[in-house]
Amino acid sequence: MGGVSNASQSPLSPLPSSDRPEVAARLRDALLGASFTADGLLELLGAPAYAALARSETVPALRATRGDTPLELLVRLFLLQQPVPHARVADVLPVDACLESGWLTRGGGDELAATVDIRPYGGPGGEDWFIVSDLGCAVGGAGGIGRRDEGVVLGVGGASTTLAGITVRRPVAAALDLGTGSGVQALHAARHATRVTATDLNPRALHITALTLALSGSPAADLREGSLFDPVRDDETYDLIVSNPPFVISPGARLTYRDGGMGGDDLCRTLVSEAGERLNEGGFAQFLANWQHVEGEDWQERLRSWVPRGCDAWIVQREVQDINQYAELWLRDAGDHREDAAEYQARYDAWLDEFEARKVKAVGFGWITLRKAGAAVPSVTVEEWPHPVEQPLGDTIRAHFDRLDYLREHDDAALLAGRFRLAAEVVQEQVGLPGAEDPEHVVLRQNRGMRRATRVDTVGAGFAGVCDGTMSAGVILDAIAQLVGEDPVLLRDRTPAQIRLLVEQGFLEAAR
Repeated sequence: MGGVSNASQSPLSPLPSSDRPEVAARLRDALLGASFTADGLLELLGAPAYAALARSETVPALRATRGDTPLELLVRLFLLQQPVPHARVADVLPVDACLESGWLTRGGGDELAATVDIRPYGGPGGEDWFIVSDLGCAVGGAGGIGRRDEGVVLGVGGASTTLAGITVRRPVAAALDLGTGSGVQALHAARHATRVTATDLNPRALHITALTLALSGSPAADLREGSLFDPVRDDETYDLIVSNPPFVISPGARLTYRDGGMGGDDLCRTLVSEAGERLNEGGFAQFLANWQHVEGEDWQERLRSWVPRGCDAWIVQREVQDINQYAELWLRDAGDHREDAAEYQARYDAWLDEFEARKVKAVGFGWITLRKAGAAVPSVTVEEWPHPVEQPLGDTIRAHFDRLDYLREHDDAALLAGRFRLAAEVVQEQVGLPGAEDPEHVVLRQNRGMRRATRVDTVGAGFAGVCDGTMSAGVILDAIAQLVGEDPVLLRDRTPAQIRLLVEQGFLEAAR
């Protein structure tokens, strides 16, 4: 996703040089040689301390790194920001090169200190990556970000990993990471995109992204400074656009990494509505976003109005907070709860004044996926799904749009002529009072992907249970009609709508 400077804190550290790839490569080799990896940390710290570190709680990790092994020294140096004696780390790191290029600095006496946080991050293919961020800012959240200087760059939080998990992964020519921050989305995109462009309004973020990519052994990205699509030329289009933007709806642009600086949810609306013309045919644009729930307005229609022409869309609302909860969340994110009570109250009041002026009663959070389809009648699905899902979801999201294409290409007659199979790990549940002879209703439930549940009638349940890809839908319905004593013509007329829903939601797959 900087803000006002905080005079009580020291200024942000000078960053390591981003044009010394040979030093980054040597540092990477040294870190890997000491098992300074996600797996190595888990083994050293144990699961509880490792999980606490992901919440920016350092005391358990400090207790677990009292020894002098190379890995313990590196954890104290780069994750816990503790000074380490020069003599103890000289055999572990290329100290002189790291001092010269700015990865390390001399502290008091004969001690060395890190200039940036370096956090191991496991890639989806087992890669050992490293995310660089400002000291004390590797993880945000309820504990506060640690500092609020202008231009501060955070590391990987829950929003970052959510976006990485939902992104459609396929080989593409060009990908755009808009608002790159510490560079984690660009790092993921570099695995499957020939060319990666990363933009950010904050030049410090671009510098840190270059460090993240170099230290992770990833190809360099085309780094550009600017807001939203401003750094993108008019003739440039992409196969994939991803953004974890500064989506927080707040009074003013106090913190650059999170506050968009536009009124209400205008930043997210602008980002989504302008993405269509930047996509190649068949390309995906995927965002995290906040949106307003305005009094007297349907929030789903609000989001539908954002979708650009020529694009299919799937928008999932994962969470809704009332305006009080929302203000408290982000005041705590900035650490305001730890400051003067009167100042905290004034800031809280300012948030509520802003919401009242806009008649906002709640704020939604979720995922927005666009696909440039060029269909005569685009498909726009806006839904609420606050339940647990199985990450990564990229393949699930891609399959959703593939199913839309199938349904668009098949009218009811073609649907009945088609063959289907029940998707993997779908189970049937019968719901009713104990001891009742017949269930009140039947529920199909997915144990993968979105983990949906949908109610079906007895015909729908019977149909789904028989689908194994060998018989056409029409033949199955004729057999069911005979079993239940129903007119097969009438059954063929009324069932395609239910079949379409089961296909759209991923309970049934077309057998091609």
